[in-house]
Amino acid sequence: MNFSAKYKENIAQIIQCNPNSIFLYWKGRIALYAILKAIGVKDGDEVILPGFTCVVVPNAILYAGARPIYVDISPENFNMNVELIEDIISSKTKAIICQNTFGLSSNIEKILDIARRYDLYTIEDCTHGFGGYYNGKPNGSFCDAAFYSTQWNKPFSTGIGGFLVVNNQTLLDKIKILEQEKINSGFSERFMLGALLLFKSLFVNRYTHWFLVSLYRLFSKQNIVVGSNQGEELISTRMPENYFKDISLIQILTGINKLKKIGKTNQLRIKNANEYTHFLKSHSKNYVNEELFVNHLFLKYPLLVKDRDKIFELAKKHNVTLGDWFLSPLHPVKENLELWDFNEEKFPIASQMSKNIVNLPTDIYDNRRVIEFLNNNIDLIE
Repeated sequence: MNFSAKYKENIAQIIQCNPNSIFLYWKGRIALYAILKAIGVKDGDEVILPGFTCVVVPNAILYAGARPIYVDISPENFNMNVELIEDIISSKTKAIICQNTFGLSSNIEKILDIARRYDLYTIEDCTHGFGGYYNGKPNGSFCDAAFYSTQWNKPFSTGIGGFLVVNNQTLLDKIKILEQEKINSGFSERFMLGALLLFKSLFVNRYTHWFLVSLYRLFSKQNIVVGSNQGEELISTRMPENYFKDISLIQILTGINKLKKIGKTNQLRIKNANEYTHFLKSHSKNYVNEELFVNHLFLKYPLLVKDRDKIFELAKKHNVTLGDWFLSPLHPVKENLELWDFNEEKFPIASQMSKNIVNLPTDIYDNRRVIEFLNNNIDLIE
């Protein structure tokens, strides 16, 4: 068995699918683009998605020639408000993207029912949800296809990377044809990625986190290093050159190694989430309701605060690691959202949430410093 086949086999064991239905890519967004092409998305088509996502998702839709149609979110779960979906379905609608935000899947059966009635494809955005479950079944096993990300800070990381799982067997042949169009990454890209993975393992910790993350994002935006979001993706809707790229051996080998630890890491996420909820609830602050835990992976623990800039300033001062998903409804882009057909006034919940949200770390062995930080700044929490 070659390394690619072994990687697929290891993934398949966790999400309980056929390894032959898994396809590997340089990034998760490319997996989304591939399935959009496979289902026949073309110029003039529309794809429904939550108005609280990463900008690379509407980018992939636009690259395929379609138009993103956004749905506002529910404040309880940060996922699409399913009551709003039918109002925006048109004769041009081709698919609905179901996103498990922060690792929480919700209302999938309702979305599937709507899709069946209107003869639409469904695509599960599992970039936050690998290894999690919805009503006892693995995330990614419900829709026609699901795409996953293995970027930095995802359920398991290969630096950058992603894969696609095809559940609708009629789409397999089309995906296999598209496989022939993938290009290989360059030597400099692979070398840089390997160097970044080594650097992260040696030097990134709570003392260096804030400085190195800022530096990495700056260098990524300038295309100096291989980044999660390259500069062009953040300022334009034009498809970057050499976008449709294959995974590399360094990503595959890293993924095989990281998958060995994912079970323990996910148990740790649930433990920390329970403790955050207990603390916040005891202080009458906003928290993730325990009723959602059964379907929540807790890649990040979302928390609403009164002054996000102040919280980040204090976190940096005290070397407490916080996440900033989502800085805007189309993270991380803050300006000119109309380029992606997004009007903030039409999505008041998503727009407000993106101004007040921070993320607590869940993959740490000792969360006492985080809870102490929250306790010391309790008045800044909603």
